[in-house]
Amino acid sequence: MSLGAYCVTCCRRIGTLVSRSKSRTSWRNIRNIVRYTGSLILGGSLYLAYEVLALKKSLTLDTEVVEREKMKSYIYVHTVPVDKLESRDPFCTVDIEEHDCAVWLLLKKSLEDDRAARLEAVREMSEAHHWHDYQYRIIAQACDPRTLIGLARSKESDLRFFLPPPPLPSLKEDSSTEEELRHLLASLPQTELDECLQYFTSLALSESSQSLAAQKGGLWCFGGNGLPYVESFGEVPSATVEMFCLEAIVKHSEIPSHCDHIEAGGGLQLLQRLYQLHKDCPKVQRNILRIIGNMALNDHLHSAIVQSGWVSIMAEALKSYHIMEASHAARTLANLDRETVSEKYQDGVYVLHPQCRTGQPIKADVLFIHGLMGAAFKTWRQQDSERVLTENALVGEDRYTTCWPKTWLAKDCPALRIICVEYDTNLSDWRARCPMERKSIAFRSNELLSKLRAAGVGDRPMIWISHSMGGLLVKKMLLEASKKPELSAIINNTRGIIFYSVPHHGSHLAEYSINVRYLLFPSLEVKELSKDSPALKILQDDFLEFAKDKNFQVLNFVETQPTYIGSMIKLHIVPVESADLGIGDLIPVDVNHLNICKPKTKDAFLYQRTLQFICETLARDLEK
Repeated sequence: MSLGAYCVTCCRRIGTLVSRSKSRTSWRNIRNIVRYTGSLILGGSLYLAYEVLALKKSLTLDTEVVEREKMKSYIYVHTVPVDKLESRDPFCTVDIEEHDCAVWLLLKKSLEDDRAARLEAVREMSEAHHWHDYQYRIIAQACDPRTLIGLARSKESDLRFFLPPPPLPSLKEDSSTEEELRHLLASLPQTELDECLQYFTSLALSESSQSLAAQKGGLWCFGGNGLPYVESFGEVPSATVEMFCLEAIVKHSEIPSHCDHIEAGGGLQLLQRLYQLHKDCPKVQRNILRIIGNMALNDHLHSAIVQSGWVSIMAEALKSYHIMEASHAARTLANLDRETVSEKYQDGVYVLHPQCRTGQPIKADVLFIHGLMGAAFKTWRQQDSERVLTENALVGEDRYTTCWPKTWLAKDCPALRIICVEYDTNLSDWRARCPMERKSIAFRSNELLSKLRAAGVGDRPMIWISHSMGGLLVKKMLLEASKKPELSAIINNTRGIIFYSVPHHGSHLAEYSINVRYLLFPSLEVKELSKDSPALKILQDDFLEFAKDKNFQVLNFVETQPTYIGSMIKLHIVPVESADLGIGDLIPVDVNHLNICKPKTKDAFLYQRTLQFICETLARDLEK
């Protein structure tokens, strides 16, 4: 602005001068203008040039850095003919940055022929917590199924090692997940079916047919064989119908040939869709995990299970704070992990510890067998805070608190493998899940023996821990195993038994028909608990002689308080005289029948005395 003002002033002066002096003055003014404007233009140009260069320098990007960052987002796969893949080292020509060498070297190590090297590579991967996101993704995309399963079973593995499951196929037009599930069940073979499996299948197909008809016709068909309630005219309980179908498919998945049909019929993808849809329904998810765990017992289906994305789902479930969900996932992953696990865990056999790969050598087993109306993830919880347990708590609602064998015993004795077993029992035939099912103690003992032997029970020293009727099963299993040479390892490695209120001489529960709803038609299990049961007396006499001969260490606990059944009925289920096996210490505890196996705290006498017995009985084996 100063320059412009100066130019205007000069022009005005030139205009006011006379013509003679005007010519002389104008050249002088022009020289002044040129002198001042030239210096200003030159200085301004130099300043602008400096600013432009400075700005350019600040905005210039290092192209090498950009290229390196681009490379981190991709995995470059060399196009090599399939027939040359086996003879060529896939890592010999990989062009990578120096800081990425460790990742690729671990990948290469995980593919070596040496098993120890592979296990070491997986361990090192699982302990890597300082990598960038793209480095975890490199492993996720480039590792083989064996490494992926190993990472899923490693406790400290980052979930970024696992890619999301592949997109699920679209449902058929005018179809639903319920209809697809029914179609899958209907497509399974109807051969090799026992009466209960036939019952579950026909029940599920019948109920799903009524549900689909109601959806399409707008009217819910009342009654049915399995839904003991009436729904509104505008709402069909599809989740309940899906439960019927899933329970039937669980039974089918116990037959290896039927697992092939489930996989061929798109069952892995359909079950994954249901799993995602019912995240708020633990019962549905539990049955789905049971099916996948049963399918994983078949080695030839491992590839299909991995490719369908179930390993990433199991890896996440294994880290769940819900013990039941984590235990189902641990069972499935153990059945998939042929690298470190030789045992196979059939339906109803769950490992509470160790659920992940561990460097801790396992030196002994402890087995937990629940009793009548118990469950693997309900019986062995901490004592409930309520003084009075309702009828529903006895029968079995989804109330699963901390599992003390997993949270306390595993920490106090990390060298133990802790297994719990689950099987169905009923107080009354009214409540039987399968009306045709009549399983005696002898039948169940043989069934459990087969499952436990497949899980490697008998290969290590072990202790049995049982509650109520579970103790009778333990006695029967040991007697049956003593008669079969192939099961002699179970006898030779049994070190001791803990009985929590086991009715060795019968129970009052079988003598009282006090609750019409449950005991009007007592189940076979209840009938076998009566004091005048010949089978029970023979079992007691035979086992007492057998235990003395084998010098088993025995510890007996017994309740001294009555148990509430319903809101008004109290019953002393196992009196002191019935809990006396005839050998070992007999310790009365001031609790009821349900809480005899549920310590209040880790410092409670029940747990501390149990821990003492385990440590003393297995002392020599744990020191080796």
